[in-house]
Amino acid sequence: MYNAFMQHIVAVRETDEKETRIALTPAACAKLTKLGATVTLEQGFGDSLHYSDDTYREAGANVTSRDDALASADMLVSLRPPTADTLEKLKEGAGVVSFLDPFREHDLVKQLASKKLSAFAMELIPRSTYAQKMDALSSQASLAGYTAVIAAADKINKALPMMSTPAGTIAPARVFVIGVGVAGLQAIATAKRLGARVEAYDTRPSVAEQVASLGAKFATIDVGETGETSQGYAKALTEEQLAKQREQMAKYCANADIIVTTAQVFGRSAPRIVTADMVAGMKAGSVIVDLAASTGGNVEGTRADEDVLIDGVTIIGLANFPGKVAKDASQMYASNVANLLEHLWDKDAGALHLDLEDAITQSALLTHESTIRDERVRAAIEGS
Repeated sequence: MYNAFMQHIVAVRETDEKETRIALTPAACAKLTKLGATVTLEQGFGDSLHYSDDTYREAGANVTSRDDALASADMLVSLRPPTADTLEKLKEGAGVVSFLDPFREHDLVKQLASKKLSAFAMELIPRSTYAQKMDALSSQASLAGYTAVIAAADKINKALPMMSTPAGTIAPARVFVIGVGVAGLQAIATAKRLGARVEAYDTRPSVAEQVASLGAKFATIDVGETGETSQGYAKALTEEQLAKQREQMAKYCANADIIVTTAQVFGRSAPRIVTADMVAGMKAGSVIVDLAASTGGNVEGTRADEDVLIDGVTIIGLANFPGKVAKDASQMYASNVANLLEHLWDKDAGALHLDLEDAITQSALLTHESTIRDERVRAAIEGS
């Protein structure tokens, strides 16, 4: 079934002052206008990345005030979840494409539904081969894994590669990566490129081959039967399994100069993997980078957007690691968004259309016509 949809795509500046990424680059605007869409941006939209308004005009976009842009929007494109005030300025029935954090931002989801907004949550893009080019979680996670190792290398008081000098040989830094998803694999690759000795662990034994292919060693920790979801995420461990995992993992942590934790369970708080006792068992001067800080943290003692020093061990809990490489992160996110909108574009009608039978639309369309379509999110909101 097809529903006539939208032609005017709008993006405004992010309201979070800490956010340096943007939702649309000039290249993405050019792609959308080539399709036939009208693209309008708030004045100064690209200032954080030194993209001038004229650069966007050259890409085919219009530039106007924030209120005028929002009032005219058929489809609002954002990176962070839009504020309540932003959504109030949209016309009823408009669309939204953004990260929406639907399992935690319940009031936002309710507002999207009450205003009859058709909202696509970028977190809900399916993990299929076809949808890879729209998978913003993966594109941002890859950059987060890279940035995590760079942040650790900047903070630690030793060199990462082995060095042979007339004064003696410097042993390579030992890096332990917990969680071998997209972020973990990039962290492994980056640490190896910098010359570190790398070990990695994941509850899914199936990723051991990927770890080895990057030149790292897969840590064998027996917690019993594990697996992964149909979307490729690691299944949550039981409390008993977590206890076994921590017990065996402690020795790897004690030997590590740098630990990068990446474990997250979709729709839930991050699992607590590294305990205070494990941190206490590490060498003074070691560094832990917790990529799950924004969802509660994998490490006991993590505080979002802070560096915490515990008994000589530094825990880095930056909530927005991709924002450290905002230009590339924006390019990737904008490409993900543009590819999604291109997928929704009907060439004959010259506009965006919703095909409610389409697999990507079925997965990512969070709200539509007053309805919260994702059953998991609806259940979580009703349960709360």
